[in-house]
Amino acid sequence: MDKAFWDERWRENRIGFHKAAANPLLTGYFDRLHLSPGGRVFVPLCGKSFDLDWLLSRGHAVVGIELYEPAVAEVFDRLGLRPRIDALSGLRRYSADELVIFAGDLFHLTSELLGSVDAVYDRAALIALPPDMRARYAAHVTAICGAVPQLLITLDYDQSLTDGPPFSVPGDEVRALYGASHWTEKLHVQPITGSVAKSAKGEETLWSLKPL
Repeated sequence: MDKAFWDERWRENRIGFHKAAANPLLTGYFDRLHLSPGGRVFVPLCGKSFDLDWLLSRGHAVVGIELYEPAVAEVFDRLGLRPRIDALSGLRRYSADELVIFAGDLFHLTSELLGSVDAVYDRAALIALPPDMRARYAAHVTAICGAVPQLLITLDYDQSLTDGPPFSVPGDEVRALYGASHWTEKLHVQPITGSVAKSAKGEETLWSLKPL
């Protein structure tokens, strides 16, 4: 993970991926995961997303990881939580009540540190990574989380028209990345909005990934 690149993006407030409310694709389709109350959800590259607040409000435990540590601290401040902070294997773990967020490189997170999870919600992680990192990422998340369902959001557009991130990840690539471990299904497709839409038209897709 290129920490210097993401630190600069955060410091310059070039974080168009951060929204002021929970993502409607999450709130509209989360029940498709069929989690019981108290189920633990992993949110990779979570930033300071309000998706975390929404998941907690639904009675779920939430564990995330984010490279930019000030964003982690901001989540706990926003929720009025005073976290315990532990240094663990090159990561810093913030924890309070039902919320845990690791600050640091996702690839340093192990299954032992993560603990048991019941589902993965990937809103902006896969599409934040360049092509040469995505296979490693998908394999790593599957390895540390085990055979659990995932909700995955991707963008599909002409990459030659604009630079990422967020990057274009077409459906064929999603199937190639996850097809050996998960059954892939499109739950919702809509036109791309936001900064990418200024340069390229395309589709935003919500995927259901169910363990084989």
